[in-house]
Amino acid sequence: MRNMHRILLTGFAGSIGVHVLGHIFHNTDWEIVGIGSFRHKGLGDRIVETLKDHPEWADRLTIVMHDLSAPISSLTRAKIGKIDYIINLASLSDVEASIQNPVPFVENNVALMLNMLEYAKEAKPEVFIQFSTDEVYGPTENKISVYKEWSSQVPSNPYAASKACQEMISIAWWRTYAVPVVITNTMNNFAEMQQPFKYPVMIQKAIEAGEEITIHGNENGDIGSRSYIHSRNVADALLFILKQPVYMHQSGKADKPDRYNIAGDKQLDNLELAQLIAKLMGKELKYKLVNFHFTRMGHDPHYGLDPNKLRDMGWRSPVPFEESLKRTIEWQTKHNDWISKNHL
Repeated sequence: MRNMHRILLTGFAGSIGVHVLGHIFHNTDWEIVGIGSFRHKGLGDRIVETLKDHPEWADRLTIVMHDLSAPISSLTRAKIGKIDYIINLASLSDVEASIQNPVPFVENNVALMLNMLEYAKEAKPEVFIQFSTDEVYGPTENKISVYKEWSSQVPSNPYAASKACQEMISIAWWRTYAVPVVITNTMNNFAEMQQPFKYPVMIQKAIEAGEEITIHGNENGDIGSRSYIHSRNVADALLFILKQPVYMHQSGKADKPDRYNIAGDKQLDNLELAQLIAKLMGKELKYKLVNFHFTRMGHDPHYGLDPNKLRDMGWRSPVPFEESLKRTIEWQTKHNDWISKNHL
């Protein structure tokens, strides 16, 4: 009889997924089936880096090559085998790329959602976590306002719209086919091995090079803000959710699927984050303020999620924000190749 849990993890080699993979291996004896196409150069390197200090984890990892924008065939299903949980992290996520070339971007994200849900209909996992973003709700009024679970959605760009589409489709499959969907919305992730176009990495690179940083704001001094959370803390929240009683997530027990905000550890405007990174690096920050972000089509100045649902259930980020940021900066300083353009 099989006693060990098995997770199908999409996006497992991405900058968030690789930390989910490592966290699950570190904190459970579960097996992971990672499915993906390795479209980007840096993805395979992330897996190698994660397993380098824990080669024993490789025995619990099965990699299945498949482009999720295509349906999952019976042969691929056989390679995956029996699974207990699905965590669907896979999606294109570069907002600027979605604005520049929206149609294939949205088509990809919608297609992979449909294909994963159709697979889940047959695989019958206990829980299907659909990983989503704060951006589906659109901008908050200011730096301190937040959205609760199930607030109205008004996405501002094609990326956010594609994630909102994924949510709506997953809810329909929950209602119609009893796929045990749980939706999570999270905020700006940062971590080791992150893409070089992400804001914290760009800031660190500029400070290291002694370059001037452009901070976006408006004529009234309002600077764009985000709430940041380390990907390993997000992984801890996902594992916490998976360990909740399964009956909470089954169709017919409520009028809609369960949903959780995985809120950021700390809300900072872009200047505050740059100043903190410079402080942790022990270097000078050179910057200029420009009125750009607030008038830039498809880009929102502020986002915010209400964290209280998960907190009331007892979950807290295991590593505080500044300590997470400090560790990330130190790692990237020692592994400068990871913030080169070769790792996407």
